[in-house]
Amino acid sequence: MTANVQIIERDGVPEYAVIPCEEYEEIARLSEQMRDIRAYDTAMADAGGTVPHTVMQRLVNGDSPLRVWREYRELTQAALARKAGIDKTYLSQIETGRKQGSVAALAQLASALSVDVDDLIDH
Repeated sequence: MTANVQIIERDGVPEYAVIPCEEYEEIARLSEQMRDIRAYDTAMADAGGTVPHTVMQRLVNGDSPLRVWREYRELTQAALARKAGIDKTYLSQIETGRKQGSVAALAQLASALSVDVDDLIDH
């Protein structure tokens, strides 16, 4: 690429580079991709990083979001219950789908797991 570049100088200093339109369009396309990648990287950093493929696959396959995030954070049910300030039995019931979980309990669990409440709701 850019083998056919014409440099235009002003007062002996390069000021413009003239390239074929096809090459310009490719550079513009690659530049747009880089802006998209930067925006994605910024969003991921703001969100606390990326999520491993195995975690996403389990969520897509319908595993309990609460269980997936708990195991990803390497917490036992007892440890998560303590950290969230809820009863371990109640946590188990939410995780297995026997109970829906109150908004307050889900908020406490989400905070303890460093995720959004929406991440714990099975869609």
